[in-house]
Amino acid sequence: MRPLRVGAASVLAALVLSSCLPAPQAFDPARLPEARDLGAKNAPMEWWYVSGYLPGSGLAFHWAQFKVNYRGIPYHAGHVAITDLKTGRLTFIENDAQDARFRFPPLRVEQGGWRLRQGAATYTLRAGPLNLTLTPRKGPVVHPPGYSGTPEVGRLYYQSVTRLDVGGTVELPGGERRPAQGQAWLDHQWGDQQPGAQARWDWFGLHLSDGSDLMLYRVRDAAGQVVQVAASRVGVDGVAREVPGVTMTPGRVWRSPSGREYVLTWDVTAPDLRLALEAVRDEQELLSKTTSVAYWEGPVRGAGTLGGQALTAEGMGEFVGGVLTQAEGGRFLPPRR
Repeated sequence: MRPLRVGAASVLAALVLSSCLPAPQAFDPARLPEARDLGAKNAPMEWWYVSGYLPGSGLAFHWAQFKVNYRGIPYHAGHVAITDLKTGRLTFIENDAQDARFRFPPLRVEQGGWRLRQGAATYTLRAGPLNLTLTPRKGPVVHPPGYSGTPEVGRLYYQSVTRLDVGGTVELPGGERRPAQGQAWLDHQWGDQQPGAQARWDWFGLHLSDGSDLMLYRVRDAAGQVVQVAASRVGVDGVAREVPGVTMTPGRVWRSPSGREYVLTWDVTAPDLRLALEAVRDEQELLSKTTSVAYWEGPVRGAGTLGGQALTAEGMGEFVGGVLTQAEGGRFLPPRR
């Protein structure tokens, strides 16, 4: 398992040599996507994520594929993060191959040798150390109100498959292939937002012990002001419903080796919800040179009550820390609005 080398030449080739795309479609909040249409769109920014906290395997993982329309020129970036919770080792691998392919239906997301493919009843994810089979336990949903963000910071349509059973293996440094068992979360977002610079967010995708799934996010502008807080709960019936009146109160702050600060404990409330969340471990900062974005991505857990009944939560959190400096290897920014 060798990390893919991220070179400036690949970025330059994508920006100079690639064929020009049609003008990206404008964001229209009145035209929301079909939940099952997870295919690629002609948008300034688009991504697919699969993330999972697998405590029974002593693992957490995160795969991301980005599709960017940079002033009419396509750019593609991918990465994989693996946390070995038994040793505390975090492995981060980036993919800057520009031979990307996207198809739907069925869903095909491919970059170099990495690929997410939809089959009749499962998805397969083959990306670096990940060799996974993902079996959905619920269908795709569009999270109310259908997108994240605001007109001022940009907006992203938001679809998810919130609960997938994980099988297969994860290859760890040293050659160990560990069985992967647990649950994962798949996201698809696209729109006109510039992550890291124009907007930052604090996000959770949580599997609750009552069989429902909770999505939480807090969007901040470039000055750090909170401009949106939203949540939706996907019930056992597979229906996504807004969680009204939600609040996300920050707690303990961790300062990373890069000097950025991330909130790693949270108190979440709504009229019938109380939930205390915490990071499983602190050292989960990812500095992505292919996207020039710094963020914390890792496993989280919590406990509380819903409708007066006790419950627990397990899942993943993502907290965006901003763009990379030139000294950190930052060189590529998503398109300006």
